Amino acid sequence: MLPRHLRLPSWLTGLLAAAVIALGLLPAGSRAATLPGAVDGQPMPSLAPMLTRVTPAVVNISSTTRVPVRDAYFDDPMVRQFFGLPATPRERVEQSLGSGVIVDAAKGYILTNNHVVAGADDISVTLQDGRTFKGKLIGTDPATDVAVVQIRADNLHALPMSDSSTLRVGDYVVAVGEPFGLGQTVTAGIVSALGRSGLGDSSYQNFIQTDASINPGNSGGPLVNLRGELVGINTMIFSPSGGNVGIGFAIPSNLTAEVMKQLIAHGKVERGSLGLQAQAITPRIAQALKLKSNKGVVVTGVSDGSAAARAGLQPGDVLTSLDGKPLQSVQQLRNTEGLLPLGSTLQIGIVRDGQPRQVSATLTAEKLASIDGGQLDPRLAGVRFSELSQNQRDQGWYGAAISAVQPGSRAAQAGLSSGDVVIGVGNQRITSLRMLRGLAGVHLRQLVLVVADADGSHYVLIN
Repeated sequence: MLPRHLRLPSWLTGLLAAAVIALGLLPAGSRAATLPGAVDGQPMPSLAPMLTRVTPAVVNISSTTRVPVRDAYFDDPMVRQFFGLPATPRERVEQSLGSGVIVDAAKGYILTNNHVVAGADDISVTLQDGRTFKGKLIGTDPATDVAVVQIRADNLHALPMSDSSTLRVGDYVVAVGEPFGLGQTVTAGIVSALGRSGLGDSSYQNFIQTDASINPGNSGGPLVNLRGELVGINTMIFSPSGGNVGIGFAIPSNLTAEVMKQLIAHGKVERGSLGLQAQAITPRIAQALKLKSNKGVVVTGVSDGSAAARAGLQPGDVLTSLDGKPLQSVQQLRNTEGLLPLGSTLQIGIVRDGQPRQVSATLTAEKLASIDGGQLDPRLAGVRFSELSQNQRDQGWYGAAISAVQPGSRAAQAGLSSGDVVIGVGNQRITSLRMLRGLAGVHLRQLVLVVADADGSHYVLIN
């Protein structure tokens, strides 16, 4: 029997056993026998040599976030003064544990998930050799759930990135991370599917699905091929019980590489947009437009000066393909916009008046109107509000987006953060930035915002 540290995963053991029997190296009656250490003098394969190169690049990430505790009664300044409560807001401390992978040893860049470090006040990175360093957050991208952290340390090991577009269903992959805080753990499996979307909270999705076990704590860790190259960042699981059931998802390395490049350069991701509105084609719409099928999406609006307008697209056009690939849904259209770099050129197949055509459009930055919160109310100084993006509107969001919050401002102390959406002020519903602008000059004794985020809606009182 092989020593414990050299034993193969069960899925690989079964595969090799079947091959050995099929080749006549073992009698059929020996199916239950353990694999020998060698066959015809050749040692059996093992993942151990590859993993000795991979695991030093995998890190544990611990983040701490201080969250203001809100109470409609005790947040009232008069009540606080009456009871002699301190002026500083109460807060609770939230901790998050996850994994990460070093991708640049010289500069100390680490890829992880946005949900591992989002809003963190302190980030601690622990290496395989036991060293711990304070992490600096370079940038996050909630839309893809990717984040970049940097540490300053010597003798780091980094993983090379593979071209994830070459992955095939059935390719063997290995997931590495620290599930449940147990310490570094390795699991193996195959690529179960590619191009998965419509999952979780991230806006732009093109997930790798794998049956390699991914559990809480694995988030942000690497998914590697059998050459020890990074093919994805483990991000989430699908499970009715909360544990692994063989359906895990990773963000492809090609996508993370593009996001990382922009986060390092700009601290944020600048996305391109076609500047059009579209909807799925129902049988009734297909009949009204005299279409032969309900495949593709129909354009319902084109923004002035947008990439779509310059390409000559018009309301009523049916988009049937993007770069030669059939277009199946509005979500696929938005994914393509959000996952391609700014300035990319798309070849779009359309049907207009029953005739197929091809047009070319270059993705440009989406222009969103914005306003400084200080122009609305002095208590909102340091907050930047903007229109919702087309992708947010497509998902049914309404209100005014918070695009930036100055650290240390009254709004930041109250708990507002970039990415939140204001959907109400007091008892007034806010459906757009234009409605929020209408508050300019209105002096409210108490400024109470109704804010929506991925976890739902809540009140924020700004004194």
